[in-house]
Amino acid sequence: MGSVRHGFTAYDYLFKQINMFIKLYLIALPVLVAMDMLWLGIVAKNFYRQQIGFLMKPDVNWPAVIVFYLLFIAGLVLFVITPSMEKHSWVHALLFGALFGLIAYATYDLTNLATMKNWPLIVTIVDLIWGAVIAASVSVITYFIATKI
Repeated sequence: MGSVRHGFTAYDYLFKQINMFIKLYLIALPVLVAMDMLWLGIVAKNFYRQQIGFLMKPDVNWPAVIVFYLLFIAGLVLFVITPSMEKHSWVHALLFGALFGLIAYATYDLTNLATMKNWPLIVTIVDLIWGAVIAASVSVITYFIATKI
């Protein structure tokens, strides 16, 4: 009975964690996609075209987009949403989601600002704000949906 304590094993814990990850992932992914498509396709479409249209491809590289979304959500679930669920804190989801989004988007935008000729500062500022807003929003929405189902 050494590894079994009151019927609970390490495998049970792992199974529970994997199930929680999948549940949170499947909630967060469509929320992120819907919000980002609204942002990129409607709200900020003209802004990006005006600011960096000279850099934009005529066709979106969808495999790259999909990989970004899959990785971004994995990070949000692992580093923000799961800890928020464990702490029973939507405020944790809000604050750490915003920080995660800010850092993730800063990686791209500050690198572009540092290395690309004529990269507009305003794009970096808008993207950093958007990164914080979308990650915080997805984290909080996922938290509330997950606590209700």
